[in-house]
Amino acid sequence: MIRINLISQTREKPRRRVSAPSLALSGQKITVACTLLLALAALGTGWWYWSLRQEARKLTDDIAAAEAETRRLQTLIVQVRQFETRKAQLQERVTLIETLRRGQSSPVHVLDAISRSVPDMLWLTQLEQKGTDLTIEGRCMNLTSISDFVDNLARSGWFKKPVEIVDTQVESGAAGAGEVIRFTVRAQVASPAG
Repeated sequence: MIRINLISQTREKPRRRVSAPSLALSGQKITVACTLLLALAALGTGWWYWSLRQEARKLTDDIAAAEAETRRLQTLIVQVRQFETRKAQLQERVTLIETLRRGQSSPVHVLDAISRSVPDMLWLTQLEQKGTDLTIEGRCMNLTSISDFVDNLARSGWFKKPVEIVDTQVESGAAGAGEVIRFTVRAQVASPAG
């Protein structure tokens, strides 16, 4: 008869014995691997540190260049503001001059008409305007000069007719100069169309 044992027995597997040389070899491999890992980590850290220093130097140089550019631009901004202020002042002056030209065209034309009306041997000594009334005083060498002056004023178109001689007085001149006639003329200022 055959007998079969149905109860199994657990048997222990025999342990394999590790020899001393293989233990030393695996310890050396681990040491070499760890040394390589540490060397690689040190090289990686050194390269990372070196690249960070290079980047820091580059950023420092960029900051210095940007600050120099900022200082240069600040001086330009100051100059631009000065130019803008000067331009505004000049524009105000131009506006004022144009306003004065528009507002004072009549007196300028009146003075021009008076200066063109003065004949030879006649001098003006005083010119006074009150509103539209104009009084002119002067001196001349003969009565014909006064008459020519009044006619020239009337023909200029800047004075209302009649332009009248208010007063004439004969004065003795300096030694050997002869007589001088002192005169006063009155007129009313008007535009050339009026």
